[in-house]
Amino acid sequence: MAKRFDIQDSVEGIWEKLGEWLDSIILGLPNFILAVLVFILFVFAAKYLGKLLDRLLRFKVRQASIREITIKIMKVVVIAIGFFVALGLLNLNTILTSVLAGAGVVGLAVGLALQGTLNNTFSGILLSFLPELQIGDWIENNGYAGRVVEINLRSIVIREADNNYVVIPNSQVIDAPFKNFSRTSRSRIMVNCGVAYNSDLELVKTITINTLSELYPQKKGEEVEFMYNEFGDSSINFVVRFWSNVTSNRDILLARSAAIIAIKKVYDQHDINIPFPIRTLEFNNRLNIQKPSSEGES
Repeated sequence: MAKRFDIQDSVEGIWEKLGEWLDSIILGLPNFILAVLVFILFVFAAKYLGKLLDRLLRFKVRQASIREITIKIMKVVVIAIGFFVALGLLNLNTILTSVLAGAGVVGLAVGLALQGTLNNTFSGILLSFLPELQIGDWIENNGYAGRVVEINLRSIVIREADNNYVVIPNSQVIDAPFKNFSRTSRSRIMVNCGVAYNSDLELVKTITINTLSELYPQKKGEEVEFMYNEFGDSSINFVVRFWSNVTSNRDILLARSAAIIAIKKVYDQHDINIPFPIRTLEFNNRLNIQKPSSEGES
């Protein structure tokens, strides 16, 4: 025969269970307080370390956005460590294992879903610590040339000579070679030209070197270099190379323009001809032009 339901026994069972829970809470209260204190301590430690890291990054990283995300990542890591330590003090090993497993699965899913974004993000962090690329530098990368105006966690922004902005993903900057004009204060400029075949080649070489040496004084270990390189169709061609203060593509254009003007002036003074291609047109077919006979003429 089934046992009859007794409400008094049920109430006593509930009170007994609540008593057990209360005993557990009382026994675990010191560990709970300690865990809370440890977690709060890690929160304050994250805040203090964030300020310290910000001071250190100001000497290395000029981009505020990069500093902020780096500090936030550091804070999250410190607070997460404090959370896991607190769970360990509460003897919640099962929950701790479940949290770690869940975090791993979630992290893997997020990493796969945001693979391109994360690649650009980590590339941006690397670029922020790369001394070869800073805001204000003039660079060439992926077929674009301009001055770097911004470096963020997704891309770098350059302003080209036509005043248009180009956004290049950070991963492409990291993976592809780039040329930075601003990392060196002096660069070598090259000018190509040609003179007529009847020119005095030794005189051409001498006056060209002297002219550019006066226009752009060369420092120790530098010199104006002049080399003939080919017999062209209408001229003997040469290349002249010299050093100048250059930190952007505009500086190269200005230096080359000034050198061309100076070379043309000195060549005119010495009657040195810079020939240009001449085309000769030949008409091999002979046209027979006859005056039409007047009307009625036999």
